[in-house]
Amino acid sequence: MKVIEKLFQAKETRGAGYFVLIDPDKQDIPRAVKMAKKCEKADVDALLVGGSLLFAHYFDELIQAIKAECALPVIIFPGGTRQISPFADAILFISLISGRNPNTLIGEQVTSAPIIKAMGLEAISTAYMFIESGNITTAQFMSDTRPIPREKPDIAIAHVLAAEYLGMKFAYLEAGSGAKHSVPDSLISTLQEYVTIPLIVGGGIRTPEEARNKVLAGASFIVTGNVLEKNNDSEFIKAFAQAVHIKD
Repeated sequence: MKVIEKLFQAKETRGAGYFVLIDPDKQDIPRAVKMAKKCEKADVDALLVGGSLLFAHYFDELIQAIKAECALPVIIFPGGTRQISPFADAILFISLISGRNPNTLIGEQVTSAPIIKAMGLEAISTAYMFIESGNITTAQFMSDTRPIPREKPDIAIAHVLAAEYLGMKFAYLEAGSGAKHSVPDSLISTLQEYVTIPLIVGGGIRTPEEARNKVLAGASFIVTGNVLEKNNDSEFIKAFAQAVHIKD
């Protein structure tokens, strides 16, 4: 079964899916493996691996180490073409459609596509959208793009509709790592009225209750990262999974 089929299955059977982001620059290999094993036991649906920057020189090794100890799907969440590995199960093939920087819209994608093909990686086309979060995030700064204003749902609707019409499989609403504010529940709810593609929501989600509210608003998948770097207690991770899995 392809990874994307597993993700859709999780959404259908559990109400929504829960992803945990592992940033190689914030977790070395032993810590990443330990986190992955905790996530598997806590009923997380998939792991995302990647970050806005990449100081770490062991990207392949980290993914291999996780795969050796954990059965969860490992999906690359790339911050650039350096973050591609044949050892992952899939890669989010991201286009930053909320910006107008041609390199993040199509340039990086053209460069990476032949590499992904040669590696045999499953590519999952994903429309990536920055939503205003109250501060400038690393991803926004590095991409040289502006976020969609959080109080302008019409702009967000137009972008997600464009993503759907272009045939993208997911729309990823990103407040950003360390965001002051997460993506508004009202925006998620409004988008669900206009589009049929699943919404991934991440950035600034700090409590299980906040995660559940986003699922109830219409999010199909929730991503947490920073909050678990500060508190990686197994019960805390499990609380997030239980909050997201509204059908369990």
